Amino acid sequence: MNWVLGFLLGYALGSIPFGLIVTRIGGAGDLRSIGSGNIGATNVLRTGRKGLAATTLLFDLLKGLAAVLLAEWLLPGSGAAAGFGAFLGHCFSLWMGFRGGKGVATTAGVAFGLAWPVGVLYAFVWLVLLGTTRVSSVAGMTAAVVAPIGALVFNRPDAAGVLALIAIIVLFQHRQNIARLRGGTEPRIGGTKA
Repeated sequence: MNWVLGFLLGYALGSIPFGLIVTRIGGAGDLRSIGSGNIGATNVLRTGRKGLAATTLLFDLLKGLAAVLLAEWLLPGSGAAAGFGAFLGHCFSLWMGFRGGKGVATTAGVAFGLAWPVGVLYAFVWLVLLGTTRVSSVAGMTAAVVAPIGALVFNRPDAAGVLALIAIIVLFQHRQNIARLRGGTEPRIGGTKA
């Protein structure tokens, strides 16, 4: 029962569309009509407002972290289920007609909550690839795939299982990006083409 309640708690937190809220409060319009229409930080960046994008990234990360920690506090042993719920809530938000973002920042928060060394590894891979390739999708997908491997290395098989499942969904969420990468048309951060 704790797992079910933890999942529902995580889903409720993950469903909060911070990107949509932040852009509306910041006067940047309706995020759903901009770029990809996703609610994540990468799409917020397309508004030209870096501060709003950074705020969205932070809140999306924090909701993944909060879901895991709050669930473990209230419902011991349910952190992994809550983290998975938060990720699904972000990708398929109840308040957005079961649409949302691609889950990269929320996954970072989940990784930090489940095993902080895995979170550090995730953030390192994500930031290094983002800085070197300037392609958000490459950085996010790679970090998501590395996370469950890192969890096994750090002897956290419990975290590895849920992070592996999340990684599969992250790759599915990026299927259009993968097609653009293969075609050489995936945009880089800053507006140029890959």
